[in-house]
Amino acid sequence: MDFDSQEDFTPEQIEAARVLFAGPCDFMLGVAHLEQLPEAALPEVAFAGRSNVGKSTFINALTGRNSLAKTSNTPGRTQQLNYFNLGDALHLVDMPGYGYAKVSKSRRDEWNALIFDFLRGRPTLQCVFMLIDSRHGVKDSDIELMDMLDKAAVQYRVILTKTDKTKRSDMDKITAKTIEILKNHPAAFPHLIPTSAEKGMGMPEARAAIAGYASEI
Repeated sequence: MDFDSQEDFTPEQIEAARVLFAGPCDFMLGVAHLEQLPEAALPEVAFAGRSNVGKSTFINALTGRNSLAKTSNTPGRTQQLNYFNLGDALHLVDMPGYGYAKVSKSRRDEWNALIFDFLRGRPTLQCVFMLIDSRHGVKDSDIELMDMLDKAAVQYRVILTKTDKTKRSDMDKITAKTIEILKNHPAAFPHLIPTSAEKGMGMPEARAAIAGYASEI
């Protein structure tokens, strides 16, 4: 498998994704226990990342909304699996942030158990989009999630966030290092998607990658 820095999308893919994300997207429910999961009726993609990686901001930017996903300056706010219905074609799942030291070990263990059971047992889960802060690169807690995804045999794709706040020379180093890390993980997708939710950079490509898992409308 050839690993590269970015994936190419056709204008048709970009436009179809724009239309999908411009349509309705509604919060469905929060899941704290697996028995609360909704019926596995639509394809699902999940979003994972370290606390404060900008996950909620990214989801809001994807859908062109300001408050679909709740943003907070307090790391670890998302403590459940939050489900969103995108145009009755795809379920978006906002997963709890990880790697936040001030959360108790028992709470982290609860989250980890919920996440792993969800990952390995959800038949409609197509892909996990793993958000990594481009200013800091891959951390140990990211590697832990990659190992978990590899073990659960769930495909994942890396999205670099906040690229507008990273120098080009640093971005090149982070990109190269991230690709080298992904080569050692069998469930990793071989391309990165660099984005800036604040500036809109890379968002059309991110939408196209996500929309590729949607059911036909």
